[in-house]
Amino acid sequence: MSDLISAAINTLNAKLGGDFDGSAKFVIPEEGTIMLDAAGARAGDDDADVTMTADADTFRDIIEGELNPTTAFMSGRLTIDGDMGTAMKLASALA
Repeated sequence: MSDLISAAINTLNAKLGGDFDGSAKFVIPEEGTIMLDAAGARAGDDDADVTMTADADTFRDIIEGELNPTTAFMSGRLTIDGDMGTAMKLASALA
């Protein structure tokens, strides 16, 4: 597991506190994959309601609060595959 994935798991668990009622997957090419669900964030590549893919810099900016996920999506820096409602809930939780 990369340092980015490890740090992101800690940050996401602190921000969400197991308070996310869907399932989502963040794919960071050449770094790894993070699963989010009601149990929290963890490294993994299970099926999810929504899959979001971004490069390492974009992902880091999103979880650190420097980049709005909607802005990242609209500018093409974040791709979303699956349930857009779940993606919107997660974006709100990360804000």
